[in-house]
Amino acid sequence: MKQVRQKLTLDRPATYQIKVPGHLDESWLDWVGGMTVTVESEGDNPPVTTLIGKVDQAALQGLLRRLYSLGLPLISVNCVACD
Repeated sequence: MKQVRQKLTLDRPATYQIKVPGHLDESWLDWVGGMTVTVESEGDNPPVTTLIGKVDQAALQGLLRRLYSLGLPLISVNCVACD
C-alpha cells in the first residue's frame, strides 16, 4: 500500500513536541491546551519539561509567545506528526 504524506499547513493541526528547561508542574496544564506535560531529569543535569500535543499554527504561536513571556528559553520545537 502506498503511504501518503500530509503537508504541513497553517490551518490543519499537527502534533508538536516542545522542550523547555526547568520543571513545569501540573498547574501549567490549563494554559497548554490539553498538551501532555512530562518532566525528565538526568543525574546532576537540570530538569527538562516536554510538551506534546496536537495544535494548529495559531495555537502553536500563542503557546510559544506565552513561554517567551514567562522567560523560558526553547530547547527545541519539533513537528512529530502531520495529521
